[in-house]
Amino acid sequence: MDELQLYFEPVSHDVAMYEYTRSQMGFSVLMHNEDGFPDTEGIQIAIFGVPENRLSSSKRDASFAADAIRPWFYALQNHFSNISLVDLGNLKTGMSPDDTIEAVSEVMSVLLKDNILPVVIGGSQDLTFAQYLAYEKCGRIINMLSVDSRFDIGKNDEPFHSQSWLNRIIFRDPNFLFNFSNLGFQTYLVEQEAIALMKKLYFDFTRLGMAKNDMTETEPLIRNADVVSFDMSSIRMSDSPAGATPSPNGFYGEDACQMMRYAGMSEKLSSLGLFELCPVNDPDGHSAHLAAQMLWYFLDGFAGRKGDDPHMNKSTFIKYIVSIHDIQTDISFYRSPISDRWWMEVPCPKKLFSKFERHYMVPCSYKDYQEALQEHLPDRWWQTFQKFM
Repeated sequence: MDELQLYFEPVSHDVAMYEYTRSQMGFSVLMHNEDGFPDTEGIQIAIFGVPENRLSSSKRDASFAADAIRPWFYALQNHFSNISLVDLGNLKTGMSPDDTIEAVSEVMSVLLKDNILPVVIGGSQDLTFAQYLAYEKCGRIINMLSVDSRFDIGKNDEPFHSQSWLNRIIFRDPNFLFNFSNLGFQTYLVEQEAIALMKKLYFDFTRLGMAKNDMTETEPLIRNADVVSFDMSSIRMSDSPAGATPSPNGFYGEDACQMMRYAGMSEKLSSLGLFELCPVNDPDGHSAHLAAQMLWYFLDGFAGRKGDDPHMNKSTFIKYIVSIHDIQTDISFYRSPISDRWWMEVPCPKKLFSKFERHYMVPCSYKDYQEALQEHLPDRWWQTFQKFM
């Protein structure tokens, strides 16, 4: 891991050298400081900031969000003695945004290969493309989820920026994206053509009102993701005024914390990105404080991981078989006796199984099982089935 040191600037002196109490997060986190780069041996989670905002479609500057979040985060109480955490510092940005994206993807690929979960604090959300590239470098086919009021697809001829990054992923060849999910889109901010494309690709998208109606139903979608990209502008401006594109509507702060906890709980999730927080527009630190609490809840979820992954071993799960006459097939549901979470198995052709072996067991809820009992085919099952055809 010594090669990673070349990519980073140390954490600021005031944060790294502050005298934290033994119970605070900052006391236990290994930080890249003036004394040197931390040893990553045995580390589970690595945080690093990326002060890159040159491709932002907003006039607000999200470059130094990590520096704004750290003092709030490290002052929080540490309830996670079972988590080993390191702060690598801030990435040195490249001559061009593409250079920065390449550097982020390279750092992340090294961490992923060592089973270290990267937490990227941007910067603008186009850095999600760098998250994707890291998995491409590792040769992993992935599911991505974005918490965002928009899809960020853009148009085919539109330049690459913070609201068109998904376009570059979707049309990349070869492609390592199996599924994309959006949580919290606001219809009046999304073009009809973008909605039609999402439907055509059998992607998941959930309106803000639907998500807020029952936040527990967001958990299976989040659990299905390898990558989560969180746009702070998806939170209503009364709760987070420093989003890059603030809106009076959005998730509440406690909704954001709940989704981050779900992300931490997921055995499948292996990287997290937090983007579009603009410190200059946050004079009281309101948004940075919320982001710090969101990271805390992510760790809270991570600390409570149960190790119940049916992709690894289904023998410990309780199996339920439901017949649906319309498709003339049975659907196998699996419930974990440890966490009481549900999955459903989607038939995958043998010739594709080795390629998609991590994606044929689809996270779902008890509600999906109940609907299947009423012979209503779950949307998530059908969308995944179509991808295997």
